[in-house]
Amino acid sequence: MDEQLNRLDSHPDALRIRSKKLEGGVATLIVDGSGMRNDERKAMETRLREAAGTIPGVSEVRIAMTAARKGAAPMIAIGSGKGGVGKSTITANLAVALARMGKKVGLIDADIYGPSQPTLLGAPQRPEAKDKQLIPVDTAFGVKLLSVGQLVPAGQALAWRGPMAAGALAQLTDGDWGDVDLILVDLPPGTGDVQLSLVQKAKPVGAVIVSTPQDLALIDATRAIDLFARTDVPVIGIIENMAGYICPHCGEESDPFGSGGAEASAARLGVPFLGRLPLSASLRKASDAGRPPAAEDGPAGETFVALAKALLDALERNPS
Repeated sequence: MDEQLNRLDSHPDALRIRSKKLEGGVATLIVDGSGMRNDERKAMETRLREAAGTIPGVSEVRIAMTAARKGAAPMIAIGSGKGGVGKSTITANLAVALARMGKKVGLIDADIYGPSQPTLLGAPQRPEAKDKQLIPVDTAFGVKLLSVGQLVPAGQALAWRGPMAAGALAQLTDGDWGDVDLILVDLPPGTGDVQLSLVQKAKPVGAVIVSTPQDLALIDATRAIDLFARTDVPVIGIIENMAGYICPHCGEESDPFGSGGAEASAARLGVPFLGRLPLSASLRKASDAGRPPAAEDGPAGETFVALAKALLDALERNPS
């Protein structure tokens, strides 16, 4: 169906179109607005929206406008195609491991409907604001954090539609991040409006995909990889989580979610494999208590430091 959007190739603004997709009657365009005034970007968006709307089979047009942010710290999106794969826990521990390595790290909890970073990093306090700009909370682990979970009462459901979620995300990305070296962004699972809003607001220099080894998770992870490919965000690596389990009582090893699936998928897709983590009760307990294992010496801490090093190496091989 995407071929129908090729009619836009002759449009006066065609050179600004970075990606186009048509699925279920919804046309999604990623458009580069760098170097343009706000009124110019709005006018171009109107022209493209009108042009795309005349194409047969298009019932709705979504446009994400990208623009490079000068002087901003590079952002790395941590995503997954589905929930329950441990993405937020891995993001928090990667941030802590990077901080232990001497990096100045920021973390945006963009999982609007299920923010968990305040719990994982033990930082539920509400951030202060200065000149309408949020000031990230300094956690005990050397990571600066902004999360919707810090802005609303615990347990409150967020019945927000796309525009409201996008507005909340803009508040987080526009925070006063100071002199951080890089910012990790904990995305919600899936490939919807929040992800597109992130691309629109501040295009990440790269993305990391978290998946379990099982086939269902890998199918959804592949969709997440496709989303980033369509939005010109390079996937700099895949992390396999819950890869094996060692019984603490008998010492027997098993693979409840399969074995090696994410690594095999990375090889098939031509994406770097950054490493794997086993299913761990101690990791779960420490996370629930707001004590990320990456902050301490030990096997778990060493594993996360190794993943953080692999991430930095992948960034160096694939600069923005």
